[in-house]
Amino acid sequence: MATQRMPNPAALVPGATEALMALNSAIGSAGVDGTVLALSHLRASQINGCSPCVAGGAAHARSSGATEQQVDAVAAWRETPWFTDEQRAALALTEAVTRLADRSDPVPDQVWDVAATHFDKDELAALLLNIAMANAFNRLNAPTRQQAGAW
Repeated sequence: MATQRMPNPAALVPGATEALMALNSAIGSAGVDGTVLALSHLRASQINGCSPCVAGGAAHARSSGATEQQVDAVAAWRETPWFTDEQRAALALTEAVTRLADRSDPVPDQVWDVAATHFDKDELAALLLNIAMANAFNRLNAPTRQQAGAW
């Protein structure tokens, strides 16, 4: 296990943690199912290898209503029967948005169009903000080697 390099950067910049938490609160009250948001956060964190976000994301997904099977298999969601079509659309969008540099068309129309059949414009906005926040937390925690369970 690597040694933490510094405290979480958001904790060092006055008002940053509060601002991030306020945005998370706004996202949570925007009408998207909490399980969908939690699974999306967990999947982005897995892709980015952010240990505290994976650990915290798994716990949050469970407390938001995700089943043990969903939490255990979210990395292989395409190959399992435990996800709804809405959750699959959110996970596909999460993967595309998290892996922007992996292809010339970062979020293909097929991924976007499927998501748009399950989420209206406001819900898509909340889902995109959720994905961006998961990636932001990952990019604060991973390079500074924040430790899972240290919160």
